[in-house]
Amino acid sequence: MIFREATIEDIKQIQIVRNSVKENILSNPESVTDEDCIEYITQRGKGWICEIDKNIVGFSIVDLKEKNIWALFIKPEFEKQGIGRKLHKIMLDWYFEQIRTNVWLGTSPNTRAEMFYRKMGWEEIGTHGDGEIKFEMTYENWML
Repeated sequence: MIFREATIEDIKQIQIVRNSVKENILSNPESVTDEDCIEYITQRGKGWICEIDKNIVGFSIVDLKEKNIWALFIKPEFEKQGIGRKLHKIMLDWYFEQIRTNVWLGTSPNTRAEMFYRKMGWEEIGTHGDGEIKFEMTYENWML
């Protein structure tokens, strides 16, 4: 299991992971383009991947511009192996090394993702978009 920074060459496999999930499914898979991914990992923030046998099985991307978690997804068959937890830690450690501003994310209610973020210490602060729960992480809480 290898964790490393995402590159433009990883985007094809990142899209495969994103479109393989069973929760927080994109209503239109074409709404997140390769160009979007390139912008987020090269200009707006940074991304990381987990690969096993040269296949990407999970990824995370944080956006410094909007101060939010843009993506954290794991292929369903690789869930419950600590991959999400490790990608989450790498991403938030890097984010808070850059800036100490609160970071937020939105996720669908009643999902494993909601439970994961609560367990990781994220605080619910309202709603976002189309009925998503909006969570926030502060620098102080992350450093505890």
